[in-house]
Amino acid sequence: MEAAKERIRKPDWLKVHLGNNQQFSTTGNLVASQHLHTICRSGRCPNLGECWNRGIATFMIGGDICTRSCKFCNTKTGKPLPLDAEEPLRIAQSIKQLGLKHAVITSVDRDDLPDAGAGHWAETIRQIKKHNPQTTLEALIPDFGGDRIRIAEVVATAPEIISHNMETVRRLTPLVRSAARYERSLAVLKQVGESKVFAKTGLMLGLGETESEVLELMADVLSVGCCFLSIGQYLQPSLKHLPVKEYVHPETFEKYREKALSLGFRHVESAPLVRSSYRSAEYPLGEAKDASPSKGFTLL
Repeated sequence: MEAAKERIRKPDWLKVHLGNNQQFSTTGNLVASQHLHTICRSGRCPNLGECWNRGIATFMIGGDICTRSCKFCNTKTGKPLPLDAEEPLRIAQSIKQLGLKHAVITSVDRDDLPDAGAGHWAETIRQIKKHNPQTTLEALIPDFGGDRIRIAEVVATAPEIISHNMETVRRLTPLVRSAARYERSLAVLKQVGESKVFAKTGLMLGLGETESEVLELMADVLSVGCCFLSIGQYLQPSLKHLPVKEYVHPETFEKYREKALSLGFRHVESAPLVRSSYRSAEYPLGEAKDASPSKGFTLL
């Protein structure tokens, strides 16, 4: 009962609409028929309706059971099934069938595997590029235990964007994330930032962070070459997950967006319903990346 008393009322600006057009049905049917997983459903994304209506889905590879149990995430946790060797090709074929100009791939953590799933990741990206040479790609990767060789294997496949989410500020990381570490995630972004691939990260608000901590995170990720940023509101998936400490007003999200751009981020999506892959196709990829830290980039 005590936990229930602490819950705060969800504001009107967080209301979402379900999808109901033909494209929504087409996307959902394809995902089901190809036995694919999406973070849209497993993560209870509030933008599922909007994205599926537009024929956009974030595919989740490596199964739907994660080896970690982060306190914010609705993805199932436990002992995963063996990898599906045919999944990379099915993902590539589904992207082609949907006619996607831009695709986003993410995965569960697979700490049970010798390479933490890096080889499966690399093969998926290779298949997508082989069958969809005109499709740009964002790979939202786990930390692979911080192993630089595993990360390099994925970077070498050269998706246009490699994203790895910081999720929350330094102080709250041990509370929010079950195995990931703040400095390890920075190291992942640094390795991507030093390559020719654009580095991107995501942050949730409403877990008790302060403004100074958010600005510290911005400075930290900029310093390692991360040039794309998404900021959204944390929403409690169930009573067993961390409670929302604050529903951050849209004006505050806009303030953070403007601040991030002024600091040197190349592109920022910041609003209550933003998630890490939200409007990923709109991130500017027109200029070649120079592999230098993003501070000082000219905003397109």
